[in-house]
Amino acid sequence: MLGWFRKLLPREDRFFDLFEQHSRTVVAGAEALQLLLQGKDIERRCREIIDLENEADDITAQVLLAVRRSFITPFDRGDIKDLIQSMDDAIDTMHKTVKTVRLFEKHEFDPLMQEMGGVIVDAAKLVAEAIPLLAKVGANSARLNELAEEVMRAEGRADDLHEQGLKDLFKRHNGGDAMAYLIGSEIYGQLEKVVDRFEDVANEISGIVIENV
Repeated sequence: MLGWFRKLLPREDRFFDLFEQHSRTVVAGAEALQLLLQGKDIERRCREIIDLENEADDITAQVLLAVRRSFITPFDRGDIKDLIQSMDDAIDTMHKTVKTVRLFEKHEFDPLMQEMGGVIVDAAKLVAEAIPLLAKVGANSARLNELAEEVMRAEGRADDLHEQGLKDLFKRHNGGDAMAYLIGSEIYGQLEKVVDRFEDVANEISGIVIENV
């Protein structure tokens, strides 16, 4: 009877399938954001990010439902929830950037903003590489720790670009167009937060490695 019941419950590997789906969605969102910041078909990229954010939300909901229904989970239920929610926060913050771009009808972006877009893509791809390795966390612990450290370095680079960007905005708009400064600083802030969310994902991955190795 118990064996029959367990067959009805989500399989353990279902979590890893969903994690990978979500990470690919986040990478696609990051790439669309990078193109947006390059001024390439901005409205189309905005719609892509919104659609991808909705897709990521659906995957997150599936993971949370599977956590509730699963008899056995690959690692701690709280860690599963924290991991998928931190991944989802990254694309949610990309969506917030889109809202800012649309609200202020922004069509041109500073070179440093574009550099931050590249850092976001790099961080997203690092996370996407790490996620499948969690299926065999013990065997992959060294590489997982390396990837987490690389995400941390990307976050440090984003902090530097954010600071440089704000200084540049101030120099260009000091005593002039205050609104341009405010809009620019808002976009820089949102971009920095996207990378901060990837740092959160890296921290979750590191925590899973520590608890399971």
